[in-house]
Amino acid sequence: MTRTATTSDPTGAVADFWFDPVCPWAWMTSRWIGEVEKVRDISVRWHVMSLSVLNEARELSPEYRDLMDRAWGPVRVVVAAATEHGIEHVKPLYDAIGTRLHPGRRTDYDAVLAEALAEVGLPAELAAAATSESFDADVRASHAEGISLVGEDVGTPVVAFNGTAFFGPVVTPAPRGEAAGRLWDGVLLVAATPGFYELKRSRQQGPVFD
Repeated sequence: MTRTATTSDPTGAVADFWFDPVCPWAWMTSRWIGEVEKVRDISVRWHVMSLSVLNEARELSPEYRDLMDRAWGPVRVVVAAATEHGIEHVKPLYDAIGTRLHPGRRTDYDAVLAEALAEVGLPAELAAAATSESFDADVRASHAEGISLVGEDVGTPVVAFNGTAFFGPVVTPAPRGEAAGRLWDGVLLVAATPGFYELKRSRQQGPVFD
């Protein structure tokens, strides 16, 4: 099936996708849903959620707390770009940041943000949002919108479609082509089943980016 809807087509089916730019599993799911757009009649609206917000009141290891402190930067910059220059910049900026953080395995967030902004043609000054609280209310509002659909005991990503919302799927490597479409069909089927909450098995490997 060839996808015919576009993000500008008001008649097309729309899925909403909440992500944190630093989450490798959200990155994997985002690559999958990009494939779904090619083979199913949907388009995707992109929103941020924040692992930093989700975990701010939790007891964490020192290493993970450090990551959560640093994770404010990318999500703030994405929100700043959307607020000041338009929501159409969210996905391209996410792609530019995520490609460096995940397949690129970069950890130098300041350089990653500067390079990503330059790649998508946004002002370099937006990088200053990474260390500012100016956009935190917007970060929290977007996060709350996504997490309210699935509950506090999950993370990122969250996907909502036709009144059904779910966390995940957590998958690696990201299925492509019709395999991506079949996973979409199956996820919608189980997620829309009344009373269905969880289907899970232990992960045997980390994200496969290549």
